[in-house]
Amino acid sequence: MGVTKTDLFTDEQNKLAQLAKAFGHPARIAILQHLLKTNACINGDLVDEIGLAQPTISQHLRALREIGVIHGTIEGVSVSYCINPEVWNEVKELFNELFSSYSSKTNCC
Repeated sequence: MGVTKTDLFTDEQNKLAQLAKAFGHPARIAILQHLLKTNACINGDLVDEIGLAQPTISQHLRALREIGVIHGTIEGVSVSYCINPEVWNEVKELFNELFSSYSSKTNCC
């Protein structure tokens, strides 16, 4: 397998790719939608809501935590997760810039 040459791309391009990869699984989208709806929840709630096993939910939560879009607070023996508003707004801005750069005036076909 070839080496990924991320140094050929801008920081913004690498960041967008990293975010897209983290958002690239329907379970992670479901987790984000649930957190947006409820504002915060614990891992067990996500297991009940989404229907995946706890270790699987934990793996998806880890991927979302790694990009910083969610964060968790320890509450006794469980962790309560919520959207990280600063990172969420940064993600929103990056994707809005990408999508708004499209001009429908182009006629490529």
